[in-house]
Amino acid sequence: MFPLIELCGSSSERGQQHGLQAKARIDRSVATYARLFAYCGIDWQGAQRLGSAYRDLIGDLDAALLAEIEGIAAGSGRSVAEILALNARTEILPPSYPGEAHPDRDRIAAANLKRGVPDWGECTAVAVKPALSTTGTTLLAQNWDWLGAQRAALVLLRVRNAEGASCLTLTEAGMLAKIGLNDRGFGVCLNILRSSDDGAHPGVPVHVLLRALLERNSVADAVEFASKLDFGASSNVLCADASGDTAALEFSPRGLEVVRGADAALCHTNHFLAPGAAKHQATLAGSLSTVPRLARIRALTRAHQGKFSPADLQRMLRDEAGGYLSICRNPDPTLAPEACIETVASVVMDLGARVMHLAPDLPTRVAYVPVALGEAVAA
Repeated sequence: MFPLIELCGSSSERGQQHGLQAKARIDRSVATYARLFAYCGIDWQGAQRLGSAYRDLIGDLDAALLAEIEGIAAGSGRSVAEILALNARTEILPPSYPGEAHPDRDRIAAANLKRGVPDWGECTAVAVKPALSTTGTTLLAQNWDWLGAQRAALVLLRVRNAEGASCLTLTEAGMLAKIGLNDRGFGVCLNILRSSDDGAHPGVPVHVLLRALLERNSVADAVEFASKLDFGASSNVLCADASGDTAALEFSPRGLEVVRGADAALCHTNHFLAPGAAKHQATLAGSLSTVPRLARIRALTRAHQGKFSPADLQRMLRDEAGGYLSICRNPDPTLAPEACIETVASVVMDLGARVMHLAPDLPTRVAYVPVALGEAVAA
């Protein structure tokens, strides 16, 4: 299981706790992204400069979140610019990733190493309403597909702010949040998207947005909050709440589109579903498989008889019908490490019970372990 880190106190204190307890995994995050940015033609110094451009945007969104980032830097012994680069990694990556390697990749990687930086997404998400679940609660699930090397940098953060509100999130060490749920029964999943407008101007980094969303009360609250923001890159946040409301929040530098589902389950992968946003979809790399994966998860959920249990969603997330392009994705040995995507973890959240069922590897290899928002990790 990934390390569970308890964060409490002021924003700065929470950040320092994160930095101190996850230092080795933050080092791994830095190594992974330095190599990944090099693959895209950006050295680690350049990534820090690009990440620093988001500092004021984060502070304007929520000064407490910026203070937490500064605390992570202090606790881990990293510069604030490095932690900003991690939290803005989606925005720094070019829209073309994971296409061909930049011609200067090897030179940049060597320069990173000389400076002391070591050499070292995709996702399928599903939301089910309470009336269609065996638990009578909202279910929100995802396979998180990313670089296999980054599995060793993942952490669970259980965060309690000074007012007593709490959330549980699975994320990369050094980053504020990713997949998670809060004590009001609101949850979020993430699908990276790419549009031709990405990088046109700075905007709120998605990993900062996810933490801010985990402070919201409901899907309606999240839609209202996100609709007022500007974004520098594209992503989708599949969100749901304990009342049964579900929505896909597709955002890009052009703004926010909200997608609702008519089927039993609302499914999303890594391309835009809103017609207006889809017109600006960046060219999809053949290795991403987003279109067939969406077709497959929709076929599985539509063919399902009766109500959905957490075990049913776990079975669907273990599906390997598409080989290396499956919902449960094994690493393709023919791809470069910087472009080789695999399932690093799998999550099924019961938003009514405030429980995250987590598989800390390809879910075909391991069992799902329940982690409750208010309790210790189950044995």
